Amino acid sequence: MNSVSSTGSSAERSLRLLARLAKEGRALSLADLAADLALPKGTAHRLCAQLLETGFIARDINERDFIVGPALRKLSFDTLNHGTVRSLRHQVLSELVQQVGETCNFTTLDGASVLYLDRVEAPWPWRLTLMVGEHVPLHCTASGKLFLALMPAKQRDLLVSELTLTPMTEATLTSKDALLQECANIARAGYSLDRQEFIDGLLALAVPVCDDSGIMRAALAVHAPVSRLSAEQALQRLPALQVAAQRLSRLL
Repeated sequence: MNSVSSTGSSAERSLRLLARLAKEGRALSLADLAADLALPKGTAHRLCAQLLETGFIARDINERDFIVGPALRKLSFDTLNHGTVRSLRHQVLSELVQQVGETCNFTTLDGASVLYLDRVEAPWPWRLTLMVGEHVPLHCTASGKLFLALMPAKQRDLLVSELTLTPMTEATLTSKDALLQECANIARAGYSLDRQEFIDGLLALAVPVCDDSGIMRAALAVHAPVSRLSAEQALQRLPALQVAAQRLSRLL
């Protein structure tokens, strides 16, 4: 086989391996990857070694298992925030802020936390500033609980079992059973509320942004101080968020 074909074959196998890890959403062993991709174990071992060295995959707590690495996370983040698509998403957020009168943000799931991809601030003197690229917890934010609620049950149960439910406020859910019950309620409702669970005095409402297969890929949320926005008032803005989420789904 010539070097061009060999390089192409290796690149294609590496991409399939990365896609498999990203889609699975959990750690996979070398044997799992070799079997799933119909590769000889020696080939899978060589690919993993190369991808480990470049940071596209990483070892899990169990060092025999592999997870998505920081280089792939950065690539995903850069892709989601690239050029024209990012500008169009930002425009949707800006129009939504004008409509609902409060700050809105666009987030995605990043491992065991929520990653801020974009946000547009409302022109109020009191506001929470979280920069694009920052992470917030899953268990006490509207977007985070929504991601938990709408992910496959096996993945959710495993993730919740490993989460440290840090009490951010007196309202934070610190019982795993209570968090799972909240997830069940959210899944039925189709939206999530953060009732001062992350920050005292702050309320948030989040809705899912799904791909063509109906899989949640991102969340769209509005947040404001409870002095300006009650839960009932937030839910009056739910239709506007859902329409904007539909627009954003076409920009994934």
